[in-house]
Amino acid sequence: MAGYTLSALEADIRLYTEVDSTVFSGAVLGRFIENAENRIFYDLPTDAYRYVSEGNLAVDDNTINVPGLGTKGSTGTVFVRGIEVFESTANTEGEGTWLQKKDQTYLSEYVNRLTGTEGANTGQDVTGFPKYYAMFGGATGTSSTTSGGLYVAPTPDASYRFRIYYTMMPQTLVTNTSGTYVSQYFPQGLLYCCLTEAFGYLKGPMDMLTLYEGKYKQEVQKFAGVQIGRRRRDDYTDGTVRIPIKSPSP
Repeated sequence: MAGYTLSALEADIRLYTEVDSTVFSGAVLGRFIENAENRIFYDLPTDAYRYVSEGNLAVDDNTINVPGLGTKGSTGTVFVRGIEVFESTANTEGEGTWLQKKDQTYLSEYVNRLTGTEGANTGQDVTGFPKYYAMFGGATGTSSTTSGGLYVAPTPDASYRFRIYYTMMPQTLVTNTSGTYVSQYFPQGLLYCCLTEAFGYLKGPMDMLTLYEGKYKQEVQKFAGVQIGRRRRDDYTDGTVRIPIKSPSP
């Protein structure tokens, strides 16, 4: 099945549902498509949305903003997978140190132990090379300053170079009309998911809604087998995938 452009997907949704553009306008179909893309995103992890960004920690500042809108051509950060900090302030050459993810309460207790005090200490009370990080939320939008942030402890005593590994919300076909990763590599699943949205909007027929919901679930299992199966292994390290086949007795 060939990949979808926005116009081709819109045409197929109208064709499968036998509903024209007077009911299924571009705005209505756009909402179906975005809902379907978000469902696929949350149904299974997809490598296409894993990114890495670099930056410098600020001296005496124990916070980092997570990447947001425009970074790598995508939207806001959904979650951080890891943070690597380097001794250098100029580049990421050499071996980095992976920060340990903890809760904010752990970082507060850590600072209290080092300062020998109790109470509302902050990361700025202890400086040095960072060892821990904790998410503190604060997301109000999708920009680089509103997508949320995290604390590090100790507070950096130099502008160490860092890498942040994270997963972003997917690009949508509604604005990237020529194609997205899902529309090109998982077009059948995207179509079936959109059709469940469409028949739900039409409030039936229920047999058609059930049909395409089942088709979507079948296809997403196959896609998951690639994304969290085949793409996470290789023949050299894990060996070639083999399926045992019983041989007939001679």
